[in-house]
Amino acid sequence: MSSEIYNTVDSQGESLYKEKGSKFLGLVQSCHNENEAKKIIQALREEHPNAVHVCFAWRFGIENYSDRYSDDGEPNNSAGKPIFGQIINAEITNVLITVVRYYGGTKLGVGGLISAYKTTAAEAIENTIIVQKELTYECIIRYDYSETGKANIILSKNNVDIIENGFDSLGPFIKFAANKIAISKVKIALGETKSIKLEEE
Repeated sequence: MSSEIYNTVDSQGESLYKEKGSKFLGLVQSCHNENEAKKIIQALREEHPNAVHVCFAWRFGIENYSDRYSDDGEPNNSAGKPIFGQIINAEITNVLITVVRYYGGTKLGVGGLISAYKTTAAEAIENTIIVQKELTYECIIRYDYSETGKANIILSKNNVDIIENGFDSLGPFIKFAANKIAISKVKIALGETKSIKLEEE
């Protein structure tokens, strides 16, 4: 797979696994950073106050990954690592998988826990949609007011996602995101135009 292409999830996927009275509620969803993940995990703790564990795993990034997983009080490597293993197996990134456990009164043992968390995570992934996305980069074009129309036409013809139309001390600007091919096309379209300048972040 090209380093410009990556797999991620396009929708939430849920699962329910039961074993000896214990219930495991799995949830996989798109997530892009640690702060976002922590808010989701905290919201789940508040939503499930009677759950005994909220275990999770995440992977963010495209080439330089940011990975983390947690057993949340379960025996070492019996929950977080099996969940994370399913992220690796599915070859997905920018994703958070959580598994909420309600205790059923019977201990499952380390082997039973590994199986339960692994199965719950795998089934949650099966219940979502995995899509391929292309890596994009943020850029800014700056221009004179007289070139506003031309700037917008160039961007609209070259498949970019507009992030912000703004104005700062340097004048008007448009911030956008695009893949490398689209950025190259914008550069060509700008040509020798001196009143419209492209800045790559």
